[in-house]
Amino acid sequence: MTARPPDAPATQEREHRKPSLLLAAIPVITLIVLLGGGYIWAELPVEPLLIATAAVAALINWYLGYSWDEMITSVSHKIAKTMPAILILITVGMLIGTWMAGGTIPMMIYYGLKIIDPRFLALIALLVTAIVSLCTGTSWGSAGTVGVAFMGVAAGMGAHLPMVAGAVVAGAYFGDKLSPLSDTTNIASVATQVNLFVHIRHLLWTTGPAFLVSAVVYLIFGINSAGGQIPAKVGQTLANLDAAFNWNLLLLLPVLIVLGGSIWKKPTIPVMLVSSACAMFNAVVFQGISFKDAVVAGVNGFSVEMVGKAGFSADSVIEDVARLLNRGGMNSMLGVLLICFCAIAFAGIVTVSGSLEVLVERVLRPVKSTFGLIAATVATALATIGITSNGQVSLLIPGEMLRGEYIKRGLHPKNLSRTIEDAATVWEPILPWTSAGAYMAGTLGVATLAYLPWAVSNWIAIGFALLWGATGIGIARLTPEERAQMAREDI
Repeated sequence: MTARPPDAPATQEREHRKPSLLLAAIPVITLIVLLGGGYIWAELPVEPLLIATAAVAALINWYLGYSWDEMITSVSHKIAKTMPAILILITVGMLIGTWMAGGTIPMMIYYGLKIIDPRFLALIALLVTAIVSLCTGTSWGSAGTVGVAFMGVAAGMGAHLPMVAGAVVAGAYFGDKLSPLSDTTNIASVATQVNLFVHIRHLLWTTGPAFLVSAVVYLIFGINSAGGQIPAKVGQTLANLDAAFNWNLLLLLPVLIVLGGSIWKKPTIPVMLVSSACAMFNAVVFQGISFKDAVVAGVNGFSVEMVGKAGFSADSVIEDVARLLNRGGMNSMLGVLLICFCAIAFAGIVTVSGSLEVLVERVLRPVKSTFGLIAATVATALATIGITSNGQVSLLIPGEMLRGEYIKRGLHPKNLSRTIEDAATVWEPILPWTSAGAYMAGTLGVATLAYLPWAVSNWIAIGFALLWGATGIGIARLTPEERAQMAREDI
């Protein structure tokens, strides 16, 4: 920075004015209009729409007397605070790629498919897709692979297709929410500045009961789906996985390292790096993958062409298996990171003038209780996902807007991170107009509104969120010291 000469006149600072409710609402209204119109109807990329909204917010800030330096400083400050979580996202990409190469994720899929029993098809579909989604961190990937296999089983048996499709969606999103590899789980952690594993553990208060209710429903209503034959595609999937990988219990060690790190509350990134190193060891020693390809899998993602097992040919792998396995790598997270940076830029600029505080204060003025705050959070997240149809934005914006209010009321922000996932992440695939809803309907061959009632855990989770808000059960509160410290960090 060039120093100002001693005899130069001091720069006149413009007077800062507090935004009116109308001015404070303009950036949010612009966000709704641009994402609702541009993203949903015109199918434009979400990133430039977020930047355009940030530009509108910047113009309002300038009108209120704030300089560009003040705005960019605010953006930089927010990026700095979220950088640890962003680094976790990048490490997650490495974890997925190396777990694929080492055979950890393929082994989970293989033995998950082996337990298919036609007598309990819907229940097993819930469990297996949940396991695959938990291990891969992708609800779309698990639904588009093992989920499709289950739909084939259901069709061959004459089973109730909407129920099985609902079980697939419920399992896929249950695993996705609890997976440290999931982009939405990491984004919820970023938006609310809550430790990733703290967020995941707190999710169990709502996600766990919702999953158990789903399991009971599928057990009761799905037991009549007995009979029929398992389609050949499931057998082909098993044969391809068996041909490509060598199985042994050491392949589960990378998973145990991550679980152990979570239980004993060890730093997230070092734990993930150790797990990735272990998976790379498995890839080289047990799967015959070269050390170079093991490293490349961590950066660019795994590919079945890397497999070095004797007698295996990548050309023999069916498309469904290749689509499931060819993923991961740090580069795979760049798209998610770009959306995060654009949303953080918008939040940083809006924060400068206090527009978010004005809006939140007006919206939450009649809210006096913990239940009311949880209900308001649910309503905000549902409205955001319903209008924007974008899962990442529906986590980032409410998380940024409401975090301060939770701290102010003595509630831990992990209550917020849990609630926005309950009302945004898992609702996206059961809304017909969202990309997730369209994807699930097209992939599973069942209309969104047909499987919606059967995706029990997706819509019942907010019921548990409201119940805990009303009773105080599962609501984490801050000590005065924690509250003061978090308030200082947000300054």
